[in-house]
Amino acid sequence: MSDPTYTPPAVWTWDKANGGQFANINRPIAGATHEKDLPVGQHPLQLYSLATPNGQKVTILLEELLEAGFSAAEYDAWLIRIGDGDQFSSGFVAVNPNSKIPALMDHSVSPPQRVFESGAILLYLAEKFGAFLPTDPAKLTAALSWLFWQMGSAPLLGGGFGHFYAYAPEKYEYPINRYTMEVKRQLDVLDRHLADNDYVAGDEYSIADIAIWPWYGGVVLGRAYDAAEFLNAGSYTNLLRWARQIDARPAVTRGRKVNKVNGPLDGQLHERHDAGDFAAKTQDKVEGAV
Repeated sequence: MSDPTYTPPAVWTWDKANGGQFANINRPIAGATHEKDLPVGQHPLQLYSLATPNGQKVTILLEELLEAGFSAAEYDAWLIRIGDGDQFSSGFVAVNPNSKIPALMDHSVSPPQRVFESGAILLYLAEKFGAFLPTDPAKLTAALSWLFWQMGSAPLLGGGFGHFYAYAPEKYEYPINRYTMEVKRQLDVLDRHLADNDYVAGDEYSIADIAIWPWYGGVVLGRAYDAAEFLNAGSYTNLLRWARQIDARPAVTRGRKVNKVNGPLDGQLHERHDAGDFAAKTQDKVEGAV
């Protein structure tokens, strides 16, 4: 148990044994820890990711683009196991110097374009294909406002609430209460907004929905931090309506599976190189049940 009278030193030093679920990969320095090239598949779009909420944003958008008929959105999705430190390879750092998933390489342009940060990837792909981004100036402004709201708000949900409620080695009332209050405020922001709007940017499904849903939809649907009861998620009825509405989209169902390594096996697709990979996974499940 940490000392409640702890006084910060004049100069902080790194204690590698500071505990917590992700202590083995958290560090105060950037850069590669080992040499390893990233694989490159057959499609111009190469995604290096894991099915965290940030990773799901991109795979959901890619599946939505394919469902909408944009065949050039075909992609290879390579698994980055962040618990093993894959994000610190020289190849990954070359794509994202911040060593966070997801990271994208677009080989359809010369020279190939790297894109990192989930919101930037969503915006890049939406603009590239001219889809899931409103063309009306007012609606576009709304979509971008909510996209950047998510980018600024979600760290308080994940790195704040999620860490102290679910992952920290010890439970402390102050940080849990502090971040719970903020998360519930954010849920209320969305719930009030969605009382008068079908989707986050109004009447049009957009990358704003795709960005927000894996985080806040995941929480209220009971898929994140095992915290739905603690947060009284059922009280956010408008947010729940929206979350279920997005959850029912076939492309969302597929996108959630890509690069997923936990949960039921039939919900995992470690790598994705072709649309047929989903059918193959279903066939594996059928054959395994025989």
